[in-house]
Amino acid sequence: MSATPVRAPDSAPHDDALLPFAVEPLDVRGRLVRLGPAIDAILRRHAYPAPVARLLAEAAALAALLGSSLKGGARFQLQARGDGAVSMLVVDYDAPASLRAYARFEAERLSTATEGAAPLGHGHLAFTIEPGGGLARYQGIVDLDEGGLEGAAHRYFERSEQIPSLVRLAAGEVVTHEGTSWRAGGLLTQFLPKSELRARVADLDPGDAPAGAARHAIAEDEAWSEAKALAGTVEDHELLDPSLSGERLLFRLFHERGVRVFAHETLRDACRCSDGRVVALLRGFPPADRAAMVGDDGMISVTCEFCGKLRRYAPSRFEAN
Repeated sequence: MSATPVRAPDSAPHDDALLPFAVEPLDVRGRLVRLGPAIDAILRRHAYPAPVARLLAEAAALAALLGSSLKGGARFQLQARGDGAVSMLVVDYDAPASLRAYARFEAERLSTATEGAAPLGHGHLAFTIEPGGGLARYQGIVDLDEGGLEGAAHRYFERSEQIPSLVRLAAGEVVTHEGTSWRAGGLLTQFLPKSELRARVADLDPGDAPAGAARHAIAEDEAWSEAKALAGTVEDHELLDPSLSGERLLFRLFHERGVRVFAHETLRDACRCSDGRVVALLRGFPPADRAAMVGDDGMISVTCEFCGKLRRYAPSRFEAN
């Protein structure tokens, strides 16, 4: 077996890219995502207020981290619903590289919200996987609280995947010599030992155990404790810095153990809406419902919530031949 090649980390930063990595001495694998022009275009298209933009950017980074494990043709959707000023977030990731996202919010509630209040409030976060190829759709749902998207992601891995995982997300506006733009970043680190014994996790609390009953517990593996400590040192500005390459960031975090990186995958802002899809949707409505959609200009207007593209159709297009 040939030795793993050793080289200095690449200093060239890659925007809108996902970088898979492994820290083999710790049985850790993970992915690092850095979003630049793609997320800036998505957010500025709708002119979201800063709190909404930041939350949606974090959601996009999380969707990329989770959806990038799927094969081409598969689809991943992140949907969050809450009782806060932001009522809904939706991010679609179409493997292997396409992202689209939008948010719904109440501007008045957002403007009067107390400082530090979670924009989503309480609610739930759903992850939906459509693997394609005739395979069944899968959905996992976890609760939302003040822990935000990071906390919900941790609960998802604990309850649904039962894989020890650490998620870090960051989003914000960054000032460069070219101006101000939105950026987002995320780091997913997972403990995946080959030994089944080391991969064991504690049973989930059934919720109806007698009072005082001891909860099942398994001592945390030392390798995972070390990996969490190292990954947990990553700071928001490191995830967002456009001048810091992904390889250099991973080297900063894991150089003591050695980190192996794989080819980065390019991401893009792309909507799946099309004229054909919209026409097919409108044809599915009863004639009376379509008639109610006709505006003062005599046309049926449809605007995509994701990309904002406006399409207009004459009602006669849907009349029976």
